[in-house]
Amino acid sequence: MCCCAVPGLQRVNKPDNGQRQDPDVQPVRLLEPTVGVALRQKVVWITGASSGIGEELAYQLAAVGARLVLSARRENELHRVRRKCLELSSLEEKDILVLPLDLLDRSTHREKTDAVLQHFGKIDVLVNNGGRSQRSLYVDTDIDVYGVLMELNYLGTVSITQHVLRHMIHHGDGIIATVSSIAGLVGVPVATGYSASKHALQGFFKSLRTELTDYPNITISTICPAPVVSQIVHNAFTEQVDKPMSNVGDQSHKMPTERCVYLIVAGLSNRVKEMWIGQQPFLLLFYLWQYTPTLASYITNLLGRKRVQNLKAGLDADTAYFTKPKAKTS
Repeated sequence: MCCCAVPGLQRVNKPDNGQRQDPDVQPVRLLEPTVGVALRQKVVWITGASSGIGEELAYQLAAVGARLVLSARRENELHRVRRKCLELSSLEEKDILVLPLDLLDRSTHREKTDAVLQHFGKIDVLVNNGGRSQRSLYVDTDIDVYGVLMELNYLGTVSITQHVLRHMIHHGDGIIATVSSIAGLVGVPVATGYSASKHALQGFFKSLRTELTDYPNITISTICPAPVVSQIVHNAFTEQVDKPMSNVGDQSHKMPTERCVYLIVAGLSNRVKEMWIGQQPFLLLFYLWQYTPTLASYITNLLGRKRVQNLKAGLDADTAYFTKPKAKTS
């Protein structure tokens, strides 16, 4: 049922032929040969593909030969990702479709799905990765923020899934993968609206998985990362819908994006139904909530108190769990 971050799995880097690597230049990253083979030539539609997990997922899937549909609101960023995918792989231009998509504009989702089918003739995998996070205390936050979070993270995902799933049911095969979060399994302070939207996704897709019992070749997969280095914090909602994050804080303590996506690709290749991906202490929390919820609740309260302290100190919410947070000084 579950896939987690196992220390023995490592990324394989391309040899540098004895030349010293410029530290400012990222090497071409290759997956181990057997990882992702099942996705070769599959048509994979990624929402939220312009940055973070979605962007890295595009690179790693391109490297294993998957054909891609890249969607997000920022078309120029999608073209940048597409160019790099072509550089990292043997894919041709026709193998990667850039398809701008606004999850909030649900009236366009049928049209967007039809555009993918017209280009490729099928959709093998949908990766619901689009969405935004939150960094604010509930008592200080406008209710409108909660409305937008549910519209974007939950209803937008449910909408695009419905159109793609109808196609998959017709063909009797496919994978619907949704990037949820540890916040979809555990209550997370200073992200109450985000956590609520992820809990909604967890409940929806667990129910949908059971509803599709008569279609054993359609896999409903939920992906639950703990904190990962990505742009999601930079774009997080705060106390007001239009108020940007003032300080995202240091992200270096989080799981590298490449590592998280490596495990996602491995999970998708094996049609894992629920993936738990994280570093400690978060990975431990997944198991505690599964097997010892009373103890997990106690530990979650301790960590949750730290998140509140971190936010008030102007730090990233997930840093300094075991040390006293120090506010930044100007």
